[in-house]
Parts: sequence; C-alpha cells; structure tokens
Amino acid sequence: MSRTKSSLTADLLSGLKPREPESGPDVIVDFIFRDGFFFISVSNIGDKPAYKVSVKFDCRLFGVAGTKEISALPLFRNIEFLAPKKDIVTFLDSSSSYFGRDAPTKIAARISYRDSDGAKRSVTINHDLEIYREIGYMIKLEDGQQITDQRTD
Repeated sequence: MSRTKSSLTADLLSGLKPREPESGPDVIVDFIFRDGFFFISVSNIGDKPAYKVSVKFDCRLFGVAGTKEISALPLFRNIEFLAPKKDIVTFLDSSSSYFGRDAPTKIAARISYRDSDGAKRSVTINHDLEIYREIGYMIKLEDGQQITDQRTD
C-alpha cells in the first residue's frame, strides 16, 4: 500500500513536539529560608528581560537584628534591567531575630515592571513567613560540629 506524501509528512510531524513559545519577563519576589536565615529574592523567571522593576511591600520590613529597613533598599525602588533567569538576593535577618521581635509575617509584595516593548506589567504576591517559624535547621560550628535548633522562635 502506498502512502501519499502529505500523509507521510503528517505522520512524521505528529511525532515532533511543538516548540514552546518564549514567554516574556515574569518577575517575582520570594522569601528564602536557608539554615535559619531569611533572604529576599527579586527574580525574573521569564525568558525575556524586565525593565524598570520596582517592589512595594505592604509593610515596612526591618532586618539585620531590626537595625535596617530592608524594604527601603534601592534594590526595591528601581532595577533598570533584570536579565532573564536572573535573581538578586539580599539578606533579611536570622529567623530567631525576625520572629523574636514580632516582625510582620503576612507580607504582600507588589511588583511592577516593563517588558521590551514598554508595556507595563504588575503582580502582587502574598507571603506568610509563619510557615517557617517551627522549621528546624542545622548550625555548623568552626570545628565542624553541628548543633540542631529544633525551632526558629
């Protein structure tokens, strides 16, 4: 039985996966908990650059043992260019210090940015740091020993 050229081409093409189109910029703010410390990350998880990125938190965030307003850093006011798949991370505080002074745990971050065509984009991401309060972590000492802290509060 002979096959027509069009049916053969259709069969060959059906086995190929269609190429997924590239997405535009997609900027997020995340709170990272690592080894008893909090960090804040501004990340472009998209495939295209983001321009004029700014972040506004719904509350003031103090870190470094409560001595510095982290939410007021220039990092959150204006990032002129954020490459695709790039993140910028800043230290917030140790979890014991943060939770010890009743700092806010429910935090909304409003992220605004532009794509390469100048179109404005924005998203609000809600975080609840309370989920980290009772997570244990390991502290490494200089002599190589480890101490387990069962709770962060």
